[in-house]
Amino acid sequence: MSPRTDFPPVRACLFDMDGLLLDTEDIYTLCVNELLRKHKKEKFPLPWSIKAQLQGRPGPAALDIFHNWADLPITREQYKEEYYALQAQKFQFTSALPGVEELLQKLGSTRYWDLKGDATTTNGALAQKPHRVHIALATSSHEANFRMKTNHLTELFSVFESHRRVLGDDKRIPQGRGKPLPDIYLIALKTINDSLPEGEKPITPEECLVFEDSIPGVEAGRRAGMRVVWCPHPMLKQEAQASLTNGTTEANTEKSGEADSEKPGEVDDGWAEYLPSLIDFPYEKYGIHIPDEAVDQEPSMKETAKIDEGEVLQAVQTEVVEN
Repeated sequence: MSPRTDFPPVRACLFDMDGLLLDTEDIYTLCVNELLRKHKKEKFPLPWSIKAQLQGRPGPAALDIFHNWADLPITREQYKEEYYALQAQKFQFTSALPGVEELLQKLGSTRYWDLKGDATTTNGALAQKPHRVHIALATSSHEANFRMKTNHLTELFSVFESHRRVLGDDKRIPQGRGKPLPDIYLIALKTINDSLPEGEKPITPEECLVFEDSIPGVEAGRRAGMRVVWCPHPMLKQEAQASLTNGTTEANTEKSGEADSEKPGEVDDGWAEYLPSLIDFPYEKYGIHIPDEAVDQEPSMKETAKIDEGEVLQAVQTEVVEN
């Protein structure tokens, strides 16, 4: 099968968070390994063949897989108490992974094209009208964990408007329909389409680009009918390659009964791309045009930035009051 190449320009980018935007996957591993060393040394350290199955999944599903493997001599309740205490200590030190800040800033700057409606760019012999790229967050992290990981990174996450954030405990995600199922990404797209400027046509799944680090997340994006950029932890990439070389399926986390009958696609079908990092992202390959850095200094851009930041601040204040 020849890979597809005739994709429309990307109009929306949908982002996972853990291990993709933030260095939290290594923190998760540190927490697990501390508890393995304390309670079951023979299972220490957590192997990537198991780690690969935990990444990207909703917390309860990941814990089931972990406990079935670890067979710890403590109750699940005690494990969760100790595990979450370690997370609370370490998540306050999360940081953005390489390339993330620049990528989000440049995608955010594409709102300039909404303000400058007569702009055109030249791509070869064709004149193209550049467009704003809308973005949304789609993370399996529940609200409490999201806050712990991001409270000190409000400026970084201000690019995600509050109504375009879909978290793991979002009530719009049906029970048992977390990644690798497509619901979270389809809901994230709906949050964008429901808040598009008047007159802008709805964005279709094939006009979306999903950014993921986990294999369940990649499968979720593909099942949603979207293109995917896979930017995994180096050890996950190594584990996936070893599994393919050995003819095993350990790195493929799809389990019987949890996935739709529709498969997430085929290898090399053109719908997904591997990138070792998000540094120097190839925007033009996806039909994304980034305006010159100087436009950030224009009064209209500064004004819209203030509005966006105000919406995020108001949402955070509301959450604090409600809780």
